[in-house]
Amino acid sequence: MSSLSVSVIIPVLNEERHLAEAVKRVLNQKYLGEIEIILALGPSTDQTNKIAQDLAKDNRIKLIDNPSGKTASALNNAIKSSKFDIIVRLDGHALVADNYIQKAVDTLEETKADNVGGLMKAQGITFFEKSVAAAMTSKLGVGNAPFHVGGKSGFVDTVYLGTFRKSALVRVGYFDESFIRAQDWELNYRIRETGGKIWFNPDLVVTYRPRSNIKQLAKQYFQYGQWRRQVSKKYPETLNLRYLAAPVTVVGLLVGLVMILLQNVLNIEWLKIGWLAPAAYVLVLILGFFVSDLKLNLRSRLILLVVLPVMHLFWGVGFLKSGKRL
Repeated sequence: MSSLSVSVIIPVLNEERHLAEAVKRVLNQKYLGEIEIILALGPSTDQTNKIAQDLAKDNRIKLIDNPSGKTASALNNAIKSSKFDIIVRLDGHALVADNYIQKAVDTLEETKADNVGGLMKAQGITFFEKSVAAAMTSKLGVGNAPFHVGGKSGFVDTVYLGTFRKSALVRVGYFDESFIRAQDWELNYRIRETGGKIWFNPDLVVTYRPRSNIKQLAKQYFQYGQWRRQVSKKYPETLNLRYLAAPVTVVGLLVGLVMILLQNVLNIEWLKIGWLAPAAYVLVLILGFFVSDLKLNLRSRLILLVVLPVMHLFWGVGFLKSGKRL
């Protein structure tokens, strides 16, 4: 078992609900090597920074400022402030098991990869959050990426969060700070393009707390779509059918709606085929209701009928609208 010293880096912004528990999980790791924790504090508007100050009474925790509040700049500043050659990237709402770091570093050493990561296990508390969690861990909700839905160990395109060799981060020039979202995918792409390897280990489980209301969820997935489009612009060779599914759905529904309206106005019979797109999508939602996690109660299943279209359609609209890189 490896005992290499590790630096745990955590970008923090408005995380008063989960930060204390997330850091406590790191402090309680059953790990043979030395651990330092670097919290990169953004301009939070809640009690996050006060909580961080209290946590920093433990001398294993270091606080640094991240005035821009951007995740990529927080990560880069933390990496540059770190003492050790192994970087464990976590989030202020990410909860890990007490053997997470040991497993991650062991996997890094065994596979000779530049980055290893595992399963993003979305887990909700409220009825709404449980519905979001079910959608985020299903192929119908988010596609077939192993870090969402699971799979076998092996080399992959990207992983959730990640445990890195600092040398790989230096080699590719750190995270691209012009990306507000999708910076992990973009970084891992550059690591692979420079000969590095990304390894998925399903035993590395991180509990993720989903957004707690529709407005937050819609904003999150709109930004996901925007910044996935930016990745596609920068690296057009990475575009595939999985990323086009949501924008094609949005376009199909809009075209169908226009055809339905024209049919009502012009009374042209063949325009009735416009009903096919919304009818097909409703069938997809009904399928989601029946094939979702059997542990969900009826209320959460019904909420899923709202959650799924919010995720799909806002992602699709965001992709079509795109984002503006800095």
